Amino acid sequence: MYIIIAILIFGLLVVTHELGHFTAAKLCNVPVKEFAVGMGPALFKKQKGETLYALRAFPIGGFCAMDEDEDSDDPRAFTNQKWWKRFLILVAGAGMNFLTGLIILLFIVPKSPAFMTPTITGFFENCPYEGTQGFQEGDTLYKIDGHRVFFSSNISLLLGRTDSEIHDIVLIRDGEKVALDDFKLSQVEYEINGKKVMRFGLYFGVKEEGVLAGLKYTWNCARDFVRMVWMGLSDLVTGAVGLKELSGPVGIVGIINDVGETSETPTAAAHSIAYLAAFIAVNLAVMNLLPIPALDGGRLLFLLITVAIEGIFKKRLNPKYEGYVHAAGFILLLGLMAVVMINDIYKLFV
Repeated sequence: MYIIIAILIFGLLVVTHELGHFTAAKLCNVPVKEFAVGMGPALFKKQKGETLYALRAFPIGGFCAMDEDEDSDDPRAFTNQKWWKRFLILVAGAGMNFLTGLIILLFIVPKSPAFMTPTITGFFENCPYEGTQGFQEGDTLYKIDGHRVFFSSNISLLLGRTDSEIHDIVLIRDGEKVALDDFKLSQVEYEINGKKVMRFGLYFGVKEEGVLAGLKYTWNCARDFVRMVWMGLSDLVTGAVGLKELSGPVGIVGIINDVGETSETPTAAAHSIAYLAAFIAVNLAVMNLLPIPALDGGRLLFLLITVAIEGIFKKRLNPKYEGYVHAAGFILLLGLMAVVMINDIYKLFV
């Protein structure tokens, strides 16, 4: 059941992405030849006006066909629109994905009775960081090495980004920012319930607040998701993680299935899966805006380059050449997806 739910989540997120392009195109009076839900052979088709609406066999995506890589004599065609309209249509897909993630969070986060905060409420016994030269009870961790701290769960993540024990920390203390530059902070061994564990030795608070706090927490969750995606991309570029650590649709479906099966109750499973769906939606938004050919970000980059060239040389570029670049990029992306999928399948059996 959870595998089916995961597949439907992917399909829904792709459809909402294409719906963003479709809605923006309609608002800009750009003709859409076909709007399809699903891929593969058509199960149902209906022509309404200039657009063919189709329901296709496999619930793994969809598409919005505007012939954006073709030259046209139609003044309403995508390639003949003003640059800002084309920009709006291209960015609308990622915008819809981000909005979808935000809406999912709005349904699950504000209902929480309390929210974890990065405010220090106490210290482990003999914690070396307590004192006037370090942390004090009531301090709120605001930034670590230049990165905002939204929740107490961010702290271990941000401190673990490097092997160094030296960090630049900004606190909120009595309403004012206090900088602890080059502050040495690392985990210390403590004994808890007869077991030796490594901890920073800090206790953090929980606030019971109302709707406004829930809305703020929701927004910060979405911002944190965006940052997590960028950190993952940064780790991939710098070599901190390799292709083997990447997961595609197969791997993520497996994760959603594991989360559902290990949850104590159906309600807990629904909450955890919805949280994952929100993260995936925001992830898709960020990834689609990367300046890579065949992605929306690549099309946006070519749009800006085209506008600059046309402004300088007063000559319109044939969109078919951009189409060739995106076609090549699409083939490379398919190759990468195949490698990731094979790796995901391999990990299922090892």
